[in-house]
Formats: sequence, structure tokens, C-alpha cells
Amino acid sequence: MIYLLEDDDSIRELVIYTLTSQGMEAAGFSHPSEFWEAMRSAPPSLLLLDIMLPEEDGIHILKKLRSSPSTKRLPIIMLTAKGSEYDTVLGLDSGADDYIPKPFRMMELLSRIRALLRRSSEEPSPTEYRLGKLMVNPQKHVVQVDGQDVVLTLKEFELLCLLLSQQGTVFTRSQILSQIWGYDFSGESRTVDVHIRTLRQKLGPAGELIETVRGIGYKIGGGNP
Repeated sequence: MIYLLEDDDSIRELVIYTLTSQGMEAAGFSHPSEFWEAMRSAPPSLLLLDIMLPEEDGIHILKKLRSSPSTKRLPIIMLTAKGSEYDTVLGLDSGADDYIPKPFRMMELLSRIRALLRRSSEEPSPTEYRLGKLMVNPQKHVVQVDGQDVVLTLKEFELLCLLLSQQGTVFTRSQILSQIWGYDFSGESRTVDVHIRTLRQKLGPAGELIETVRGIGYKIGGGNP
């Protein structure tokens, strides 16, 4: 079951219609109070969450979900205002796994949903990565810098593991989008850049391990894992 919390009737109805027509179970809510009531009886497998809502804003809802043991791993895609990088960064910092700016294309939304559902159900690699002050254990979903735990979103974690899995390899933005988000890059996109920025911030002193290769993309380290 996929939940959509969106107060715009036209957007909510279109998304729910699209999801159900693709064979997915979906339910839409216009108010957070309705959403919380549904959560008590039947939590979803994924949540599409708008930021601007009546009663309670989406960021506050996101933080509450992430602070609860029962929903801290719930896959969440934020619906953000087009061009609002502040909302995007705030959502990712608060624990969103992905975001999509309005107005969005239905096929892209479906691709993001399927990719996130697929990746959230996959068992991570048992390999443990160590580089400088950084330690990452994909199996336990643990990230530490100088022995201190670092909390990452699912997409930040997958991005970090991708870079660590092939240390010294430069990944283009389109390669990262394809492997982490599961859709092809077309046109201008800030998705990867925003995630790299928040990832560096959360890693603190270890954030400098992620290098920007001008005009190409990103890499971490300089040798083989």
C-alpha cells in the first residue's frame, strides 16, 4: 500500500489514479489528521509526502515518522515546490529518501517509487568499508566517523556505498541516477548534487573524502576497496 498526503485535490486524484491503474494499492489523504488515523490501523510500504499542508507541515510529519522505531525505515518521497532547494535540503536532512519537484511527470514518479521500493527490500552487501576516519557496514546499515554513529537517509547511504564499492572510480551524475534512483538522466538535474552536499555535511570531517571531479561527477578514495 502506498500513501499520498497531498492537500491539492487535482494532484492527489491524478497520482492515486495513476498508481492504481498500474496495479498498485494506493490511498490519498488531504489532511494530516486523516493520515495519522490510517497509520494507526495500516502503515504503508511507501509514503509520498507534500511539504505545504494544513494542520501540520510535511517536514514535521517526516521528523515524527523518523523518530518512531516502527516507521524510521519507511521509504518516503517528498513532494517539493519547483526550484525550492531549501525545502529539498531540509527534507533530506530530516530523513527523506528521495524528492521530486512539482510539477512532475507521472512516469518519472512511478519510476522513483518502483526504484525505492525495490532497493528498500533488497538485502545490502555484507562488505565493510573503511577509509580514513570513515567506517560503513552495509549489512548492519551502520555509518561511523571517528567511532561516532552518523544517521543517513536511505539514498545517502546507498550513494555512499556505491562510491565506496569502487574507490577511485569517477561516477557521472547520470550513472549515479541510474544506479541509485533507477531512472535515466535527461536534462538538468540537481538530485545528485543535493544528496552529495547533505552527505558531506553529515559525514563532517570525513566528508572531504568525497571528491568532485569537475565537469564529470564524483568519486571517493584513490585505490581499490
